[in-house]
Amino acid sequence: MRCPLASRNCVAGGVRTFNVPSSTCGIPGNAAAYSVNVTVVPPGPLGYLSIWPAGAAQPVVSTLNSYDGRIKSNAVIVPAGTNGGVSLFATNATHAILDINGYFEAASNPAALAFYPVTPCRLVDTRNPAGLLGAPYMSAGQKRSFPLLSSPCNVPVDASAYSLNFTVIPRGPLGYLSVWPDGQTQPVVSTLNAPNGAITANAAIVPSGNGGAIDAFVTNPTDLIIDIDGYFAPAGTGGLSLYNLQPCRVRDTRQPSGSPPVAGIQVVSATGSVCGVPSTAQGLVLNATVLPQGPL
Repeated sequence: MRCPLASRNCVAGGVRTFNVPSSTCGIPGNAAAYSVNVTVVPPGPLGYLSIWPAGAAQPVVSTLNSYDGRIKSNAVIVPAGTNGGVSLFATNATHAILDINGYFEAASNPAALAFYPVTPCRLVDTRNPAGLLGAPYMSAGQKRSFPLLSSPCNVPVDASAYSLNFTVIPRGPLGYLSVWPDGQTQPVVSTLNAPNGAITANAAIVPSGNGGAIDAFVTNPTDLIIDIDGYFAPAGTGGLSLYNLQPCRVRDTRQPSGSPPVAGIQVVSATGSVCGVPSTAQGLVLNATVLPQGPL
């Protein structure tokens, strides 16, 4: 279940550290990494915000950007740092909200789950004909349950959590979308925000609820799309473990070594970068930032 870790103000150019295990979310001190949703509520333009393990050198990476001062969210997996803490840096003054939806422990824990990647597949699209995973669109203040095991994406019944991407196509300003396992109490967290009514997407790891279903709530009318790229289940054949790396920039097409700008399909190899990704890696946790030269 998602839980709010912190809501704090970050000053321009300042670094703040948050001790995650000391929150009220019940995170154990031996957690090696966290699955977190970061939301910024800036009073004006925000160049970027970075998050990294406490005690490590500040990396040259961005977790999210808000040049127009919009409320924005982004999902991130961040290793635990000194005393289980994480550090934040913001180029401009902003409030920052941290919500957690999971954590990673040593694989020696028999209760730990393995990650199983799948080819990205569309689970839900409320623009489609009426159905359990289709229309109608979500109305203001509506909570709706989605039985993900009923989709054609072949999600197994033993999946304990899903790696999902949520996209909203609002019919006007959208305060926030929140998702959680079906059968549990609705948490006081946001998965994404679209106050200007823009099409907006964000990733989230969501535990499976009753019958494998998840619930969603929206403050305002919107269509909703849910895509899956993997799931977590008991360790077995094909299951993968997470190996922490310090946040590191794999590619920047603004730099001579990263040009030309992306157009169409382009292959990027993380194993050939300076970030130390081994050739044996079978999956990557990435944050992709676009700086479009026009509508995208």
